[in-house]
Amino acid sequence: MQLGMDFSQVEELVAGVDEVGRGPLCGAVVTAAVILDPARPILGLNDSKKLSEARRDKLFDEIREKALAWCIARAEVEEIDQLNILHATMLAMQRAVEGLSVTPKLALIDGNRCPKLQVPSAPVVGGDAKVPAIAAASILAKVSRDREMQALELQYPGYGIGGHKGYPTPVHLEALRRLGPTPIHRRSFGPVRALLEE
Repeated sequence: MQLGMDFSQVEELVAGVDEVGRGPLCGAVVTAAVILDPARPILGLNDSKKLSEARRDKLFDEIREKALAWCIARAEVEEIDQLNILHATMLAMQRAVEGLSVTPKLALIDGNRCPKLQVPSAPVVGGDAKVPAIAAASILAKVSRDREMQALELQYPGYGIGGHKGYPTPVHLEALRRLGPTPIHRRSFGPVRALLEE
């Protein structure tokens, strides 16, 4: 496959794959793989970061209803700490593609590298804005992870996890210093590791 080609023209069983949660200090990294159905178009697909929460929630349901196949997968905090965030992300992407009920002919991965897959794959930098299936995957991964962080907020109150979703915001860093790391904090990440070493 020539990389100069227009990915929007590739419709035959292409899985779009994306991740959410590489940067946060806590929680899993969540990935999704989606094969869209050309016969059932979904309007308004875009990079999940460019959509309002209400719009993402609506598309989340529509993608799961109309896609030919979809799978949401993850790598846990322990895996992130053991493997490092890049390898854990690749593992979660692999799980998402392998979890599809239909085998894609091609997997297009958002970013500049691909996980090891049983099917042909190609990286697409900025793919969530260029490839509808990747945009769909970014929405499934983001909504799924955001909901999880809201649930964890109740389990670990005081950190503001439901708001910052685990990213290293001033609120989060201040709470970490005051309350210490929880079991869902990534021990291999600088700010958390520094606190544990104190």
